[in-house]
Amino acid sequence: MSSPIVLGIESSCDETGAGLVRDGRLLGHALASSMDEHARYGGVVPEIAARAHVHALRPVVQQALDEAGLRLSDIGAVAVTTGPGLSGALQVGLAGAKAVAYALSVPLYGVHHLAGHVAADILGHGPLPDPCMVLIVSGGHTSLLLVRDPVRDPIVHLGDTLDDAAGECFDKVARVFGLPYPGGPAIDRAARAGDPRAVRFPRPLAGSQDHRYDFSFSGLKTAAARWAEGHAGRELPVPDGAASLQEAVADVLTRKAVDACAEQGVDTLVVVGGVAANSRVQSLAEERCRTAGITLRVPPPRLCTDNGAMIAAVGDLLVRSGAEPAPLDMSIDPSAPLEYAALHPVSTTAGTVAA
Repeated sequence: MSSPIVLGIESSCDETGAGLVRDGRLLGHALASSMDEHARYGGVVPEIAARAHVHALRPVVQQALDEAGLRLSDIGAVAVTTGPGLSGALQVGLAGAKAVAYALSVPLYGVHHLAGHVAADILGHGPLPDPCMVLIVSGGHTSLLLVRDPVRDPIVHLGDTLDDAAGECFDKVARVFGLPYPGGPAIDRAARAGDPRAVRFPRPLAGSQDHRYDFSFSGLKTAAARWAEGHAGRELPVPDGAASLQEAVADVLTRKAVDACAEQGVDTLVVVGGVAANSRVQSLAEERCRTAGITLRVPPPRLCTDNGAMIAAVGDLLVRSGAEPAPLDMSIDPSAPLEYAALHPVSTTAGTVAA
């Protein structure tokens, strides 16, 4: 018999997502973004994001059901992002997920947002090899992970962001360059007309042994800002700056990822998260993986950014593995570290802790 259909709900930041997955197959998904409402502020405003989720959640779930040709009563389990993310935004998604699970009398699962990004690739390319190397590159996270069974085994961190993540660096530098928010796509577009060798931007932590696989893009952000300031009174060659910045980020990300694969004896690299859709990150990863004999996997662009399908994918894995559902008093953990795919924090008098 087929596994139950899993509804996944994502609301950790500025995108409200719903997805439906069964047996590793994506049946339907929908996404609503409040990005335009945040654009004039140059970044996400938590209260605006939370209010947008309240308005978007029900229509997004219905849209995903309509795309799949299903009814709400067809859902057999619900998975929801419980952290990390914006507190108010997470609460909206959790409240909606609990309501659906309670109304249908189906199990509820809490999911770590970053584990969702890892599982997104399953929907595009099938089960993850055991082991595989996963590079998560998003607005708030840059991590290099050794992944075995994504729901049974602990996720091993080889390296993480020490300060600004890659996507955050793009957003902040884009503002300095006079480009719109979000900065990642704007940098990518501007870079097409530029020379990636025009500016010698630094490669952060490139030669560090203590932080061999960690990432730090704060210094690169500052270097780009200083370069822009050096053009005061003159026209800023934005395409050259964007191309050079993008090249520096792509160089650091792909070099560390390929080196980690070689050191760990892993022959598959999975690149996920919003920055995985960056054209230079993808092309340089393809080039270096091909040279090193490594298989590269990147989810389809629509599954790289935050979405409900990736949360449903984790829920589907949890259901099929026989994992215990979440307790009824499950809460959120806005700063939860990634240790396991399931994240079932509960409220206590001392605060919110991971169960």
